[in-house]
Amino acid sequence: MNTLVLWDIDRTLVDAGGLGVDWYRTALRAAAGLDMVREPDFAGRTERAITLELLALHELEATEELITRLHAELIDAARREHGLLTERGRALPGALEVVRALARRDDVVQTLVTGNLVEIARFKLAPFGLDEHLDFDIGGYGRLSEHRPELVLEAVRLASAKHGREFRAVVVGDTPHDVRAALHHDAVAVGVATGRSSAEELREAGAHVVLADLSDTGAVLAAVLP
Repeated sequence: MNTLVLWDIDRTLVDAGGLGVDWYRTALRAAAGLDMVREPDFAGRTERAITLELLALHELEATEELITRLHAELIDAARREHGLLTERGRALPGALEVVRALARRDDVVQTLVTGNLVEIARFKLAPFGLDEHLDFDIGGYGRLSEHRPELVLEAVRLASAKHGREFRAVVVGDTPHDVRAALHHDAVAVGVATGRSSAEELREAGAHVVLADLSDTGAVLAAVLP
């Protein structure tokens, strides 16, 4: 069976150097005229979930109009400042090598299951060449839902529809949210301990395989491929 690799972005493939939080700060000021005085929990969560918490923390009603306006400002901030990623951020060790190695296989399709909006996903990956081998059209993105398992379902659905076949899905991410989203749909969960969650926390969440990082290409391929 063909394998569908569903990559998380932040602290799995790249470290954005805190720019994502800065973009939210800018977006909140532009969309609602407020400074960010309390930060939502970002790790492993979708853009919609983060936005709903951010608005609640600042006592703003989460209307669809305000959410849409804030996301538009978020994209605009990222568009203006994504060039800073090469200064403040970095591709994590082994990420580009693994993505390239999987791209050479005819039995693998790679896309994203990320809390990011699709536009911001592109901005974060392009400076490091990580966008070249991923199919953005079949990913699951943070605008869809506050619940991460729905992103996995959407990506699998889109990939199956595009390619006309079923896939063995593998989610690769750095948080228990990634692991649980994979398990919710009987996908393989590969945890990477490059974020705030420890290897033990990823194992406790149920990850089938836990890696320290992506630097050993052979180990990553062994974890991802059947």
